[in-house]
Amino acid sequence: MASNQEQASYRVGEAKGHTQEKTGQVMGAAKDKACEAKDRAAGLAGHASGQGQGATDAAKKKAVEAQDMTSEMAQAAKDKTVESKDTGSFLGEKTEAAKQKASETAQYAQERSSDAAQYAKESAVAGKDKTGGLLQQATETVKGAVVGAKDAVVNTLGMGGDNATKTGKDNSTITEKITGDH
Repeated sequence: MASNQEQASYRVGEAKGHTQEKTGQVMGAAKDKACEAKDRAAGLAGHASGQGQGATDAAKKKAVEAQDMTSEMAQAAKDKTVESKDTGSFLGEKTEAAKQKASETAQYAQERSSDAAQYAKESAVAGKDKTGGLLQQATETVKGAVVGAKDAVVNTLGMGGDNATKTGKDNSTITEKITGDH
């Protein structure tokens, strides 16, 4: 028959095996969650970057269209002036009005372009901030899982709670190795 000491030794070995298995499972799950968070954050960053580029391209297109419209209006006014030299002051007034309208149109297009560029910049910054928050959240989740696994190992091996103070053992080195905190 096995002695009490042999039975206790067997139980300790069995508990250690269970603890190692559970620790491996927790670490695997934590690693999976960290990878998922990283992939999600990378996807959001790419999406925010794509939105910013689309807004910038749209702003450039609108600016080019406004410039083309201004050029067409100025050319039309010039053509009207050449055709009707006899109507002097009337045509001069219309030409001046056309120039004023063209100037206003160009100013409007420039303002819209500036607004679109600012929006694109703000969208990119917001995407970056959101990505950083997700990465921080993933980091905290992984740290929590590691600390939980460490506590389970320490408690299973009988090194947690009151046992640590009774034996006089210092578990800080084990905690530092598991969590990476120094």
